[in-house]
Amino acid sequence: MTFTALLLHNPQFRRLWIAQVVSQLGDWFNAVAVYALLLDLTGSATLVAAMMVVQLLPLALVGPLAGVIVDRMSRRTLMIGADLARAVLFAGLVFVRSADQIWLAFVLVTLGVIATAFFEPARTAMLPDVVPRESLITANALSAATWAVMLAIGASVGGAITVLVGRDAAFICNGLSFLASAAALRGLHVVETHHHQHRLEGTRLRVRDGIDYLRQHPATLALLSIKGVWAVAGGMMLLLTVFGQRVFATSPGETAARGIGVLFAARGVGAVGGALLARAVQRMDAPRLRGLVPWCYGLASLGYLSLANAPTLAIGAMSVVWAHVFGTLLWVLSSVLLQLAVEARIRGRIFALELALHTFMSAAAILLTGIGLDRLHIPPRTLATGLGAFFLFPAVAWGVALTMKRR
Repeated sequence: MTFTALLLHNPQFRRLWIAQVVSQLGDWFNAVAVYALLLDLTGSATLVAAMMVVQLLPLALVGPLAGVIVDRMSRRTLMIGADLARAVLFAGLVFVRSADQIWLAFVLVTLGVIATAFFEPARTAMLPDVVPRESLITANALSAATWAVMLAIGASVGGAITVLVGRDAAFICNGLSFLASAAALRGLHVVETHHHQHRLEGTRLRVRDGIDYLRQHPATLALLSIKGVWAVAGGMMLLLTVFGQRVFATSPGETAARGIGVLFAARGVGAVGGALLARAVQRMDAPRLRGLVPWCYGLASLGYLSLANAPTLAIGAMSVVWAHVFGTLLWVLSSVLLQLAVEARIRGRIFALELALHTFMSAAAILLTGIGLDRLHIPPRTLATGLGAFFLFPAVAWGVALTMKRR
């Protein structure tokens, strides 16, 4: 099924997709405006780095508890509540007017990210109730493509609004985007199968249940780890800024914005390409989809190794596109295989644990890469080579495991 057909013929999925579009568009509006706010009021790059951590860490800390609530409540109701909370919190950034009020920005963003920790697992866990099994790859691929397009559009439009109209307008637009998302979800009507299963089983929901489930299902644990391992590429996101500023600068006085913009745009193009490639494998069954995982790791690794040795910005950008085509396909495969494997009653906790693992690993990779650059003075190309080579290990591990299983 094509993206267009899925949107036209499944009105419930269309509402879920519209909610994703408007909320993620607002997210990128907000990111640009928040960073500008911190720099304008304090001039501190350290505070910007701290804000980046704040935008990741609560997802890892709150995720396991959020998963329990996602499996207990109506996921639709929970998503609407999270949207309304984010609308108020992010619009509240307009009240930060001076350097001594920066603490309020951190509080509001932290609470907003906590609300996201409930929204995202609920959305992913609900997807199998919204689309049939044979359309899961198409739905997840469209979600990945939407994220990439919103990255490109939201960041550029958010930057333009911040420059032309001011930060406050961007904050208000972000708040309104969450209200629009809540309005779209209000008309979403699906049978949430996890409610039915819990009524039959009378189960008391706990965080530990998700961990116990993974212990009893090691194959599911392996699927859950796919995004966590790929999150090591978070270090590469930091390196893209350094490559744009130092490695591919053609003259000492050249602005870093050109190189960084090209490399991050290449990331978005690769993500769209990966989503389109996912459509080509939508008719494969679960065993064949699992067989693609080691290939995705290996081919993404080649892209990053090519970036590490790229002589020009153009070749570097093509390398980033290549890496993120297969990184995005890996992301889609992980979501689909988990949705197919995990029962509805516990799906929220599993996806919340996956989100927590991914954000923790991403934050750790960014931190360690920064230490490697600034404290240990490791050259950017050397770090990129190391990160690229790292993904050969999960490629080999998955390949060996699948070969042994077939025997």
